[in-house]
Amino acid sequence: MVTIYDIAKHSGYSIATVSKALNNKNVSEKARLKIMDAVDELHYTPNSSARTLATNKSWMIGIVFDENLGFGLAHPFFSQVIEGFKKHVELYNYDLLFVSRHMGLQQETYKHLLHRGVDGIAVIQSFGDDELRKSNISIPSVYIDRPTNEPGSVYSDNRSGSRLAVNHLVENGHTKIAHIMGDQTTYAGIERAAGFKDAMKAHGLEVRKDYLVDGGYYSQAGGREAMIRLLALDDKPTAVYAAGDEMAIAAIRVIKESGLRVPEDISVIGFDDIKLAQHIDPPLTTVRQDKELIGQQAAIMLLEKINNKEDMDKDVKKMVPVSLVKRQSVQRLA
Repeated sequence: MVTIYDIAKHSGYSIATVSKALNNKNVSEKARLKIMDAVDELHYTPNSSARTLATNKSWMIGIVFDENLGFGLAHPFFSQVIEGFKKHVELYNYDLLFVSRHMGLQQETYKHLLHRGVDGIAVIQSFGDDELRKSNISIPSVYIDRPTNEPGSVYSDNRSGSRLAVNHLVENGHTKIAHIMGDQTTYAGIERAAGFKDAMKAHGLEVRKDYLVDGGYYSQAGGREAMIRLLALDDKPTAVYAAGDEMAIAAIRVIKESGLRVPEDISVIGFDDIKLAQHIDPPLTTVRQDKELIGQQAAIMLLEKINNKEDMDKDVKKMVPVSLVKRQSVQRLA
């Protein structure tokens, strides 16, 4: 069995320096890289019990996620955010403990995580009130996908994404633009709808009430129902901006089922850039969220809080930029 003494001998550094590097303490970058190379070469696996006793840490982070569609970790947004988070914390030998809550978080969730001795908590939640501070629990934490009144959050620039979508449609000659909204109790849904309205007004275009349709919790079922309502209008839109790719994909399917074409008759833009978006017919133009970067930034923020508890309540918010991915679902009007 490879020990810390073997790592020290192989790397040429003292046991104390190796210990600091393995426990994410202050050592030079040169020393850290050489020690980590030795760890990889010798296939060193630290003894978790000994490490916990030595550092007074559990080396475990709790992940609390909340979603309404029943997909769990298979949800395209959750899975990629968590992957980005996981890749970063694994560099520092942390493990993850997952807890899911359907339709709202409970105080018992956090009590369970505290009972398991986690060093910090990441909350992935787009809506509702947070119960963490109500529980009078003091623990390093970070919030993903929504800014909160509590310190520490990472989220996408949703309003800017809506502006990119509307601007692209207007540049292609569209003025009759509908918006399939995400649920208006979610932070993303509220921000994307507000960005849509702002962008329409900036172009001097009317925001028609009948062109604003609730698509619910970003599901294909919600997108389908919303698109059916838009197609039932006498004055149909020439373009639809959906607040989520799943809704946009469903909208395209409904348009085709009605005998119309995408993008020749109705153009469609989504939001997220899930993996499926580039494989549908036509490939979906969409606003890309950098989901792995969101996860990585959240991990960096949480680890800083864990290692510097005097800054645990420092109010840091990180808004991650979005970008427009142009594919074939938007048509320029003659």
